[in-house]
Amino acid sequence: MYERTQSHISLRELDHESHQKIDRPYELLHVLEFSSSRRRMSVIVRNVENQLLLLSKGSDSVMLERLSKNSQDFVAVTMDHVKDALIEAAADEIERDLILLGATAVEDKLQIGVPECIEKLENAGIKIWVITGDKMETAINIGYACSLLREDMEQIVITLDSPEIIELEKKGDKEAVAKASRESVANQIRRGTLLLSSYEGRSVSPALIIDGKSLSFVLSQNLEGSFLHLAVSCASVICCRSTPKQKALVTRLVKKGTGRTTLAIGDGANDVGMLQEADIGVGISGVEGMQAAMSSDFAIAQFRFLERLLLVHGHWCYRRISMMVCYFFYKNIAFGFTLFWFEAYASFSGQPAYNDWYMSCYNVFFTSLPVIALGVFDQDVSPRLCLMNPELYKEGIQDILFSWPRILGWILNGIICSVVVFFFTTSSAVHQAFRGDGRVVDFEVLGVYMYSCVVWTVNCQMAISINYFTWMQHLVIWGSIAFWYAFLLIYGAFPPLFSTTAYQVFVEACGPSPFFWLGTMLVVVSCLLPYLLYRTVQTEFFPMPHDSIQKWQRETSDGRRGKLREKDTLLCK
Repeated sequence: MYERTQSHISLRELDHESHQKIDRPYELLHVLEFSSSRRRMSVIVRNVENQLLLLSKGSDSVMLERLSKNSQDFVAVTMDHVKDALIEAAADEIERDLILLGATAVEDKLQIGVPECIEKLENAGIKIWVITGDKMETAINIGYACSLLREDMEQIVITLDSPEIIELEKKGDKEAVAKASRESVANQIRRGTLLLSSYEGRSVSPALIIDGKSLSFVLSQNLEGSFLHLAVSCASVICCRSTPKQKALVTRLVKKGTGRTTLAIGDGANDVGMLQEADIGVGISGVEGMQAAMSSDFAIAQFRFLERLLLVHGHWCYRRISMMVCYFFYKNIAFGFTLFWFEAYASFSGQPAYNDWYMSCYNVFFTSLPVIALGVFDQDVSPRLCLMNPELYKEGIQDILFSWPRILGWILNGIICSVVVFFFTTSSAVHQAFRGDGRVVDFEVLGVYMYSCVVWTVNCQMAISINYFTWMQHLVIWGSIAFWYAFLLIYGAFPPLFSTTAYQVFVEACGPSPFFWLGTMLVVVSCLLPYLLYRTVQTEFFPMPHDSIQKWQRETSDGRRGKLREKDTLLCK
């Protein structure tokens, strides 16, 4: 090629007739770009005779498979030159009686803290798969370096490097190669499944290792189900010689086949598809560029930071979200059911229990900030103890804190609180003198009385449920209660045209009444007693992992800042 424009290419060729070099122009029509999965590229051109030509280049294993039947003789002649056995024999004859001069070694070091991080993630109950483009020997060495493979662990290896398949590939019979490869992969999966049955009751499970060729047949020949059943039963899975597309397909297979949440971590452009396919993508920024980090949900600088991301922030976020959702159910049921009880009490006459502004502001001003503080700041265990006790992470895997029994328990707690609030306030206030002049309550005063009890109860419930108190928690919890009384004063000061039933109700009726303050305190204590009793019994007799660690943290004299002794680790085992 001696000249090229955007639309034309000029080649200097040898003319078959004149045996002279001539210049021939070609019109460039289209380029089929190279990709790591295709392993070839092609161009479509038109010559001066108006013929369309496809010119391709690529690896021999890919190109020879795509030759026409008329070119099979050329394939045979080409493959005939590959005398691997003869060359090896000749080399063996030559390489004799050598003198040792020295030795070299190349080490592909893992990042600092990778083996320790993987060990903690395994202790946390996380299944770890390695999907790499490295060859099998390198992948196995990485597995041993990361402690994914151990000497006492048997390996189930699925590969297509058998002599029979290699012989068929030399013959160039693509259909026979595909058929034999599929049968070989299916047989190896069946043998691995039979081997697993002999491991029932043992503490150590085998590891599964599969190469890229075998993986391509697994993903395209209806073998996904049997392969996935085998893989999820193994202690570790290593997929080597995998293309970027295979990485994404394996991630999709695990995500859809098991229904579990998947996390993918990678540092190169080849990992982008896998990161985007997984539920959570974590990109490592560094030597191989920023493509993985830019395509991920989270970006970290080193692999070992994944330990803190999952075991600390993952555990905290699970607790915070679980508690937030349950608390939302609780506080709205506690408030909403008082309306239901009141309507039944008023014979469903349509008499409102609360002023319209009270109901509008309940979830906006009086109970919202404590929930936000819970979702942002709450910590049941310190970061150091989370890292030293990875078993805490199993609470999320086993869905202990967001199960149906727990959700129904909070719903029941809300119903109990609504019953206590309504029936205690009505039975204690309706038939007795409430104001200083001896008058009993009316509906407006009863509504403020009930509403005050609800606001106190749900905020105090948050105070005894929260694990990590700072000035922020104190501010939003007690500030929400104080803001309710400030709202009563300000809103009640407006003329009746605007404040309607709230006009001076706190200043004239509720505030001066000792019965109002004493009754509110008794109602709040009565509402919280069932939960306090449950927590006491559960913590003392049926403690969860975080309960044990919290108890140890409280009883240790040096607390969160002290050093954990070696014998005190893994408290929740």
